[in-house]
Amino acid sequence: GAPKIHRVLLKEGYSCSIKRVQRLMKQAGIQSNIVKKYRPASTQALVEERENVLKQDFTTTTINEKWVADITYIHTLRDGWCYLASVLDLHSKKIVGYKFSRTMTTEIVLDALKCAVEFQNPSPGLIMHTDLGTQYTSEAFQEQLKKYGMIASFSRKGCPYDNACIESFHATLKKEEVYQKRYEYFENARISLFQYIEGWYNRKRIHGSIGFVTPEAYEIMCRAAA
Repeated sequence: GAPKIHRVLLKEGYSCSIKRVQRLMKQAGIQSNIVKKYRPASTQALVEERENVLKQDFTTTTINEKWVADITYIHTLRDGWCYLASVLDLHSKKIVGYKFSRTMTTEIVLDALKCAVEFQNPSPGLIMHTDLGTQYTSEAFQEQLKKYGMIASFSRKGCPYDNACIESFHATLKKEEVYQKRYEYFENARISLFQYIEGWYNRKRIHGSIGFVTPEAYEIMCRAAA
């Protein structure tokens, strides 16, 4: 949108007001992508409530303090529905771990968690917040959290606001990447998602909530200040 484009132009040495940016964008037919996201049918199975440690407190003081995780659906023409499990650091807004798979099993969330731990090397006491999906409530996933010294936290049933930050990332991913393309095969989608997350979202896309810098740059600043 205009605010971020305005920030980028100022950073590159251009002198202009945000109103001028808005006017030029309107003349050129440039606007933000707004697309209604896909919502899978809800399950009728009984869901057991678990402790919500996070309680919608998304504030942080440093990186690797609070992580949020979720799974989203990605459609391919030949291979059908595929699944992306993502882990986001609430402080830097960086996607610290993810796994793309053709099956939505416990392994997909275990692999995403393992990826995040290997890259971030967090200290014990980190809060890992998820929804009540069977992958996250599984014994295998809970055992891994204990192994890493993490504190499990769960959203309340039927309350997406409890995990709003990772929901927001997946919505952004859909608007900026997934809904702009048609993936023929799983492998095509896998490459495109890697390029979006690693090449764009983490390293080039600026975020207003962290001072209009990229998640990667903000994490570097946090590590340098520690």
